[in-house]
Amino acid sequence: MSYTVRAVAGIEEIGQLAWDNCAHPPGIDVDPFVSFAFLSALEQSGSATAETGWAPYHLVLDSQQDTVAVMPLYLKSHSQGEYIFDYSWADAYQRAGGNYYPKLLSAVPFTPATGRRLLTRSEEFDRYLSEGLQSVSEKFGVSSIHLNFVNQQQWQTLGKLGWLQRTHKQYHWLNKGYTDFEDFLADLSSKKRKNIRRERRDALANGIEIELLTGSDLKEHHWDCFYEFYVDTGNRKWGQPYLTREFFSLVGQNMADRVLLIMCKKAGSFVAGAINFIGDNCLFGRNWGCIEDHPFLHFEVCYYQAIEYAIDHKLARVEAGAQGEHKLARGYLPTETYSAHWIAHSGFKEAVDRFLTEERSHVSEEIDYIEKYSPFRKS
Repeated sequence: MSYTVRAVAGIEEIGQLAWDNCAHPPGIDVDPFVSFAFLSALEQSGSATAETGWAPYHLVLDSQQDTVAVMPLYLKSHSQGEYIFDYSWADAYQRAGGNYYPKLLSAVPFTPATGRRLLTRSEEFDRYLSEGLQSVSEKFGVSSIHLNFVNQQQWQTLGKLGWLQRTHKQYHWLNKGYTDFEDFLADLSSKKRKNIRRERRDALANGIEIELLTGSDLKEHHWDCFYEFYVDTGNRKWGQPYLTREFFSLVGQNMADRVLLIMCKKAGSFVAGAINFIGDNCLFGRNWGCIEDHPFLHFEVCYYQAIEYAIDHKLARVEAGAQGEHKLARGYLPTETYSAHWIAHSGFKEAVDRFLTEERSHVSEEIDYIEKYSPFRKS
């Protein structure tokens, strides 16, 4: 059977049925971030567009009968909003006289969450999609292609196909079959257990009430409040928020059952909140914001409430976003994450390959070192 590869400037050209059949084939856990609803919301809301430096050029692999694979793909004019940093590569490439941008990136915009990037209905199509991606890159004349936060299986497949392999570190909470939050606490050392109980008590000491909202409970006034929190955090962290107000309305309309909004109320008014997305086996913590300062409230909302939700709904893990060594004391352990890279220039590719070999070793050593300070009781 013959296959053809094409790139389309917008996910709407592919359609929800064809996309989701590839993103979530039978036997694959639903990942909300690669769903049509999520990626379409980014485009429709103006959050991920050519104007923001995220020009969609999604890849499609067609058989003679139908679409068998797709890939979220963006032509990038910068490296912002990626959470995997290649600024030093761009600087070196451009100092040598080359143009590092534009580049091609397969990732979920503004989302450091692990998942499939080769969205194939069968693993046999992974190679075809990889080869098609390199062919498309020649058409665009890009310096490089990057697959960020790809899962380990596809990372290994790409390595065998000649892609450069990179590792990184995040902190994830793993569910060991806990019956409730107290069962989880019993697994920690006495000191850590006492600290978490104190933090949870102090977080709510000022009369803070917690509301968990999902599905039909999500209303536009919740999004109005949460967007205010999100913008406040964005302005303080990186100067300009990535996501527009319309984005939150769209995910609320089209994938509400995959959204968990944790809101904090004081004296009848919302003062803080965090948005999470619900996968079949994982709770993904994404954005947090507040308009009042309350000690430990961030930990309560983003970490402890997420753990409780995962236990209650029998989810295997919580991914609470990028970075954050402070998560270790709260039960989140260092975990390797992965990216794969293709460099057009052979000399630059060799230099990056040498760097990545050394970097992978450092990441592994760092994880081993951090695990010595695990908050869990020693067996």
